[in-house]
Amino acid sequence: MMRLSLRPPCLSAVLVLLLASAGPACAEEAPRPAPSPAPSAPPSLGADTLRPGKPAVKPYLADTALPDAIQILPPPPAHDAPLDKADRAAFATTRALKGSPRWEIAANDVSEGAAAVLENFACVLGTRIDQARVPAVINLLERARLDLAHATRGPKVHYRRLRPFVGNEAPICVQRTEKLADSFSYPSGHATQGWAYALILAALVPEKATAILVRGRAYGESRVVCGVHWLSDVVAGRLTGTSVFAALMGDPTFRGDMEKARAELRAAMTNAGTGAGAAPDQAICTRETEALREPPLEF
Repeated sequence: MMRLSLRPPCLSAVLVLLLASAGPACAEEAPRPAPSPAPSAPPSLGADTLRPGKPAVKPYLADTALPDAIQILPPPPAHDAPLDKADRAAFATTRALKGSPRWEIAANDVSEGAAAVLENFACVLGTRIDQARVPAVINLLERARLDLAHATRGPKVHYRRLRPFVGNEAPICVQRTEKLADSFSYPSGHATQGWAYALILAALVPEKATAILVRGRAYGESRVVCGVHWLSDVVAGRLTGTSVFAALMGDPTFRGDMEKARAELRAAMTNAGTGAGAAPDQAICTRETEALREPPLEF
């Protein structure tokens, strides 16, 4: 929409048309660039950030079978409400973790997808899985990942919540980019995925369920440590991940793939050191255990 000016034009309309190809008519009349949006403005609608290297053909759940996270989740905390203040306190407190082992774990937990999470869960599984030898496990997790991304998309766009680092210069464990800032915070997609993956892995290897679920909780909390999500985003992610997992367990194709993955994963863990997997680096596992010994983040 053009802005009306009260000043007389510097050139007649005809002369402007004749000289348009030669350059601007008057420097002072050149249109000004639009101002940048204020940090408090909500981000613009963006494309889906899910980019698996080898995407599954389709998710497990039809739209009608996918839980509606907008109805399931409470809205994010209102400004200056008690939970909002707790969110801000958690963000401020965890900035002091920069450079610590817990900060390094949070940076490693930035990676998404089946292959990355299997690597991040290697210490609790007791095996670094050779992902080329567990195609059924990878297929299971990557197909489920599409359902998880679909479930989080609705509330992200509906609430359009700003990430905690927007509008300040506090340290975060990843590079600040416009793409990251111009995306949505509630619920955390990483926490949704990490918790659902932990539930799946706990069902596949129930004797390790406690350690797997502790790691899954910490994977979500890494988003707070990293400075890219509020704590309430992570809590909402766990609820979303649980909801999707429950729906997936009602799908016969998913259950069938679970059985294939269970046998495959057990074989890989049993045959660790014979080509199917290798023992994780004990120095890394010791550091991880010590760093995650602190109590869970809480409101």
